[in-house]
Amino acid sequence: MNLNLQGQTAVVTGGSRGIGYAVCEALADEGCNIAILYASNTEKAEAAAAAFAEKGVKAKAYLCHVENEEDAANTVKAVKEEFGRIDILVNNAGITRDKLVNGMKEADFCDVIDVNLKGAFHMIKNIYPLMAKQRAGRIINVSSISGLMGNAGQVNYSASKAGLIGMTKSVAKELAPRGITCNAIAPGFVSTDMTEKFAEDESVLSAIPLRRMGKPEEVGALAAYLCSPGAAFITGEVIRIDGGMAM
Repeated sequence: MNLNLQGQTAVVTGGSRGIGYAVCEALADEGCNIAILYASNTEKAEAAAAAFAEKGVKAKAYLCHVENEEDAANTVKAVKEEFGRIDILVNNAGITRDKLVNGMKEADFCDVIDVNLKGAFHMIKNIYPLMAKQRAGRIINVSSISGLMGNAGQVNYSASKAGLIGMTKSVAKELAPRGITCNAIAPGFVSTDMTEKFAEDESVLSAIPLRRMGKPEEVGALAAYLCSPGAAFITGEVIRIDGGMAM
């Protein structure tokens, strides 16, 4: 597939594993330079950057806690200095703290909102002026079908992912006159280390019309398409990639 992304620079939060890694890989395959933002595992992030660099693109890992406004701002500045420009932002960083409401502590709720939702806000706010100056850019927020349907035991996660959908639509309207698109992807059950406990769960698989879990590379391919010139007239959309689970 030739999506004409050669020489562009993408910032992907949570890009060292799972869906984030697959998004980085898909973009690198299309010639995109990659800035991986990660929160803890330096060894894994550095290995990911090295793997992407082998594809002939520039790739570098940055330790960044996106929920911290100053950290996000400093990291965006560092990426801009290293790569010269930022064309694509994928807000993928996310955590879970699953509990039923009556057992959920306030910290469980706030931590998830801070990383999943406020973190995306910090990244958009700091990259916004760079894209506006270029009068071009792509922003993708990785939401979830939990943000569309809700899910028992995930009131914090579902709220954060629903919030991303509202953020996506507002940002899309705000930045459209500057030639910048903003869309959300809403994955269902995708095979990653976060969902491996569901891989053989018949109750989960039976709820998916396609009767299987998704592959990270399928989400990566969708993200790469939304960053391409062919998707230039798509903005403010929430695209499910869930095997039909939420239809």
